[in-house]
Amino acid sequence: MTTLHAPARRAAVTAPPRHRVRPGLLLWAVAAGALAVIGLWWRGTPSVSGLDGWLTESGRITGLLAGYGMAVLLGLMARVPALERGVGSDRLARWHAMGGRYVIGLVVAHVLTIVWGYAVADQAGVVDEAVTMALSFPDVLKATVACFLLLGVALVSARAARRRMRYETWFYLHFYTYLAAWLAFGHQLATGAQFTGDRVAQVAWYVLYLGVAALLVWYRFLGPVRVWARHRLRVAQVTTDAPGVVSIHLTGRRLARLGAEPGQFFRWRFLTRDLWWSANPYSLSAAPDRGGLRITVKALGDHSAALARLRPGTRVIAEGPYGGFTGRLGRSPKSVLIAGGVGITPLRTLFETLPGQLTLLYRARTPEELLFRDELEEIARVRGDARLYCSVGPRSPDLFTGLDRLLPDLREHDAYVCGPPEMTRSAIQALRSAGVPAHRIHHESFEF
Repeated sequence: MTTLHAPARRAAVTAPPRHRVRPGLLLWAVAAGALAVIGLWWRGTPSVSGLDGWLTESGRITGLLAGYGMAVLLGLMARVPALERGVGSDRLARWHAMGGRYVIGLVVAHVLTIVWGYAVADQAGVVDEAVTMALSFPDVLKATVACFLLLGVALVSARAARRRMRYETWFYLHFYTYLAAWLAFGHQLATGAQFTGDRVAQVAWYVLYLGVAALLVWYRFLGPVRVWARHRLRVAQVTTDAPGVVSIHLTGRRLARLGAEPGQFFRWRFLTRDLWWSANPYSLSAAPDRGGLRITVKALGDHSAALARLRPGTRVIAEGPYGGFTGRLGRSPKSVLIAGGVGITPLRTLFETLPGQLTLLYRARTPEELLFRDELEEIARVRGDARLYCSVGPRSPDLFTGLDRLLPDLREHDAYVCGPPEMTRSAIQALRSAGVPAHRIHHESFEF
């Protein structure tokens, strides 16, 4: 391990404060919406009796909640800046994945109970009733297609499937969710008992879905075009930092107006013949300034490997900035940063800009994989309130045992962790074992 000390302090560089939605407020809003949906079912259901009635009404309420949940899932991934900054992209993605499992469960429950309920009422077989409903009820065939699309997206989102799939393939398969939502929306209004003849319920459902659609169009599709037109980003140069690792330096106009903060990332679309169709997330690896931006990428797939061949002058479309993994998370004047491999990219910017006493623990398998070592040593030298520890070697489950011996006052620190999933879990477990409160442990995942 190497320890570095220095006598000077560097002032923090931060973007102007912007609107942020707190995680708790968002959860309360989602819960309030779910209660409103239950109230909508209650308002349109004067009484329930008999097996067929209970089954049918179970199908209706699960269908309403599934429709609401689908709109919420799309809204979480609309990349609304206030959500991205306040809740964080990583947490939003986890909530989206967890909510997706609930929505799929509700959809399956809706299909089974509604078909069973109608079969009991008609004294018919469940399979025969399902065929009759699909072929004769308005928009039920569309809803059937939507159900299969959602099940397909759920299958490719399973962890085992994701590991065998390119990021770009997984990303574009998720666009089928939009088609499923559109097909299901028509089915709900056409056959939903709560919407038939109820203008208030119809208007509320239109407001919900059209509102989410407007967020998606404005932030996911028009947002990158606005950024490109305003800032005209281009590749300035590409440098090699380590075997399989390159840094891409970008220039543009009025870059300070991007509002990027250290620790955040963009989704980058490089306008070459082979790369234009894919927008991949990469963190800033240097504090943003008016002179340019820098990202650092490790070749982990076809897209990231191709970035080493980018030529100066290549046009770039950037979506963002995204993510809440910034210095605004911290509340303590002391911080410990734990990085693994290419996970150093956002932490390098925080090491340069976070105020207060800093300790950076940087882990890699080989000395060649320690990125920005000269830069980190220079930052430590200039600051004077920062210490740098670098270590190399194979991964170990007890890698971070004894953190409290290295930092006796570790409980008083905010902790920022970024690296491979196994390392991140090991570091978080060690921090919790050392008594660091969960609300002081901030981490970002590279998993998609």
